[in-house]
Amino acid sequence: MQMFWLGCWCLWAGVLGAANEEKGQLAVTTTAVQDQEVAQDDPFLWLEDVGGEAALDWVRSKNAVTQSHFESDPAFQALQNDLLAILDSDARIPMVSKRGEYYYNFWRDKKNVRGIWRRTTLEQYRKAEPQWEVLLDLDEIADQEHENWVWKGASLLRPDYRRCLITLSRGGADASVVREFDMETRQFVADGFQLPEAKGGMTWIDQDHVYVATDFGPGSMTTSGYPRLAKRWKRGTPLEQAELIYEGQSDDMSVSAGFDDSPGFERHFVNRAIRFYYDEMFMITKEGLVKVDAPNSANKSVHREYLYVELREPWQIGDATYVAGSLLAIPFDRFMEGHRDFAVLFTPTENSSLAGYSPTKDHVILNVLEDVKNKLFVLTPGKAGWSKTPLQGAPAIGTVSAGPVDSDESNAYFMTVNDYLTPTTLWLGEIGADPEPLKSLPAMYNADGLEVTQHFAVSKDGTKVPYFQVSRQGLELNGQHPTLLYGYGGFEISLTPSYNPVVGRAWTSQGGVYVVANIRGGGEYGPRWHQAALKENRLRAYEDFAAVAEDLIRRGVTKSGKLGIQGGSNGGLLVGNMVALYPELFEAAVCQVPLLDMRRYHQLLAGASWMAEYGNPDDPQQWSYIKKFSPYQNIRPDVKYPEVLFTTSTRDDRVHPGHARKMFARMEQQGHTVRYFENIEGGHGGAANNRQTAYMQALAFRFLSEKLFDSAR
Repeated sequence: MQMFWLGCWCLWAGVLGAANEEKGQLAVTTTAVQDQEVAQDDPFLWLEDVGGEAALDWVRSKNAVTQSHFESDPAFQALQNDLLAILDSDARIPMVSKRGEYYYNFWRDKKNVRGIWRRTTLEQYRKAEPQWEVLLDLDEIADQEHENWVWKGASLLRPDYRRCLITLSRGGADASVVREFDMETRQFVADGFQLPEAKGGMTWIDQDHVYVATDFGPGSMTTSGYPRLAKRWKRGTPLEQAELIYEGQSDDMSVSAGFDDSPGFERHFVNRAIRFYYDEMFMITKEGLVKVDAPNSANKSVHREYLYVELREPWQIGDATYVAGSLLAIPFDRFMEGHRDFAVLFTPTENSSLAGYSPTKDHVILNVLEDVKNKLFVLTPGKAGWSKTPLQGAPAIGTVSAGPVDSDESNAYFMTVNDYLTPTTLWLGEIGADPEPLKSLPAMYNADGLEVTQHFAVSKDGTKVPYFQVSRQGLELNGQHPTLLYGYGGFEISLTPSYNPVVGRAWTSQGGVYVVANIRGGGEYGPRWHQAALKENRLRAYEDFAAVAEDLIRRGVTKSGKLGIQGGSNGGLLVGNMVALYPELFEAAVCQVPLLDMRRYHQLLAGASWMAEYGNPDDPQQWSYIKKFSPYQNIRPDVKYPEVLFTTSTRDDRVHPGHARKMFARMEQQGHTVRYFENIEGGHGGAANNRQTAYMQALAFRFLSEKLFDSAR
């Protein structure tokens, strides 16, 4: 393990646990009464039965209507074929991670539908056509076991990297199985470490021991079905006999344990994630657990000799005050001895925030966002403190990210550069020298004549909201251009420019305008940008999005009859609220794997873990503001809404498919024009393989094209 990180994951990128935000719970009788009231007011509760035959029959019937409409359209099939060709293309860059002397990659294409896990050497990787050594063929395993396995990752054991733990899920769900794999025999170890399907995981300690957090039986999971127990498991013993290391509370978010195997800096840790953005970190010692006493609200990571603390709230230590959004560093051992003389590696400004940081062996690569544009720097510790210089060879313009090749062994790094119109280039560098280009993605759609511009809208409260626009050069501002507005606005996630050939082929190269709104709730300007739209302030995110839509209309880019919106997961909640609260602004909406029923979201799958973001609907005071951004409760039969395409996945065990099912059913019952498609597989990403992804994307963009290119409104 090259850096031990303990923090909270977002709804879109992945969730490790679930938690109730409030320590004090309302009386059980109160909750029961509220549930009864909800049941009486919700005729579609039966659609929450994910695998129930009645519910699945309903899904199949709604799918059939949507499929019949689009699959009869030659343009749909052509688009699906083109998107599948992009996703299956051998010209894609095979991104790698280094373990020992090899560089590992997981690859899916037309031939390898579920994918292959493979490796090569750096010498081979430099070549245009590397020779790959296939380690595991997931299609073969799936066929042998009659399971639709989806790859979730592998963890190799130092020092010889012969054994690894492979994680697979059925149909792309978050719940997964873990199996020990022998790299020499290319076989799963028959009597090795294995975990049955559950949310959680397993990490190496040494060849004969692992840390495990999983479903150990009744009472072992948090309120949303994530581990609250961390144990040490010895080879050859039953899982039931694993030694308890730490036990969290049932209303915690999750508990996990891990081993930092950096040579010379080996340490064992436990993480208690209490809720999103709030966790406790402990070091496991011979004497017991010792808390790493940095703020619970901060992200904390340990790499080699240093502890890094990324603040979400101001921190007062003696006479020193560190502002929210800062990055601090201190030798870990010194911190554990009680010293607090931090070095400040980054302090945010009005227009800048920390996008990320990546320690190498002797340095830290700092990634800063300035008005949603990346800048990279190298930080180096020395006797006089930390020095800061621009990363040599990093481009001045473009979306840039950099990370270590092997942070325990060298100062080498991989760097990727791209933007909305520029295909990704992968560089290999060594700090102190110019990087060399390794791989470049060819242009995968015709971007001739397109340009990217950045604009700022003014939200209801006067806040300037940035957004990017991809459109034809010299666009005539006549209000007639089909425009797709995309957003997310949650969990401190930043939307930076990136090359997306699917959007390019399906939309911008066809004459559509593509806009990405950097609304509050995201992380574009650090914690303050995120915290400005939490809980009772959630409507600010939607006011920001509406302000961007209105600015596009004001500037003459488009009009409401030519304006569509798209978003998934938390972005699906965004789309649902724009439909419910601002129907006059839009003609069409694509709402993907969404949250929509905020009255019950905390009772569905991982929903309880998001109450730090949205609030607790069981608390009447909090429900008074939550109901204002709960689309399922706010849809009315006497309002004209834009047409909506809802898409979700039966196998999504993070955001319950009942949200999309019930919202569609309610809107259809009220007489609104809506469409629906639910992939029976696919997990939270909505699709389990490239063919399914191409199909889902083709549905979305053909729907938008029908509504916006052909609309007379």
